Amino acid sequence: MLLPRFALLFASLGLSSLACASPTQYPLTVENCGVPLTFQHAPTRAVTIGQAGTEMLFALGLGDKLVGTSLWFNAPLERDKAQNARIERLADNEPSFEAVIGKRPELVAVQLEWMVGPQGAVGTREQFHELNIPTYLMPSDCEGKDNLVGADGTRLQPFLIDTLYKSVSQLARIFDVEDRGEQLNASLKARLAKVSAPATNATRQQTSALFWFSSADLQADPYVAGRKGIPDFMLNTLGVSNVVQSDEEWPTVGWETIARANPTFLVIARMDRRRFPADDVDKKLALLRSDPVTQHMDAVKHNRIVILDADAMQASLRMFDGLETLAAAIDSGAPAQ
Repeated sequence: MLLPRFALLFASLGLSSLACASPTQYPLTVENCGVPLTFQHAPTRAVTIGQAGTEMLFALGLGDKLVGTSLWFNAPLERDKAQNARIERLADNEPSFEAVIGKRPELVAVQLEWMVGPQGAVGTREQFHELNIPTYLMPSDCEGKDNLVGADGTRLQPFLIDTLYKSVSQLARIFDVEDRGEQLNASLKARLAKVSAPATNATRQQTSALFWFSSADLQADPYVAGRKGIPDFMLNTLGVSNVVQSDEEWPTVGWETIARANPTFLVIARMDRRRFPADDVDKKLALLRSDPVTQHMDAVKHNRIVILDADAMQASLRMFDGLETLAAAIDSGAPAQ
């Protein structure tokens, strides 16, 4: 069944009267990032490599189909804790190939191509497919993007929100819950429409921002959001400009360059993973307020710092929470956490 939060939203939007989608007809073939995937029946055992796919399946009421999860940036949301508690976490970051196939999955849902792809940290798609295990890669990380250029890939065209809706609808179709997918996408589109900036919003048009995800070392140049990725989409939706012009997904940019751009707001990632020291949001804040360059930036001096979950900066359901938090902070001129 659908999760309470989404069910309530569907009712409030009058979506409960949506016609039921037709049952999925098997065998089903889905084109996914240039690879055809064929399913003889709805998967009964799935593994996720990436929090975004995990939480999509939770929102579709498919937690009982999950037998393993991995690559978590943030702790599970309160609404997901009961479902999550029943599922083995194979790794906080990337799992081993052996750990994934050991769960005998009928589907592996992958958030990022650098996990499962030509140079996958877990393995290649071919390795999984040779074992008759379909790998579903989130379209948001492959369409209009080259993941072999730059540390986290380079956008060949701006991120399209339709790729996120596509993930929801395709996963719903694969698991034979298309009506749930339609309802979930309808609720997400309604939230996006509500938060989008009108073209006449002069305050937002005069506002700029920088997204700081993490840093390999606190003294190193930070990983910040490029101009065609998900955070840039968020800023464009709100009518706010991104001070970074690189097409890389998360390029490194020096603080001196950032300080010269002097963004109105700094948006920094909060995460539970600890791959780098700067994954710790408190260490990020301490650096901003003590570094001789960053402490003089207007956003730091006036505490125009917005803290978002790391997964809210990715193509995920949390992105909509992030948009709402960021919009409220920008419109009020106040920090948000």
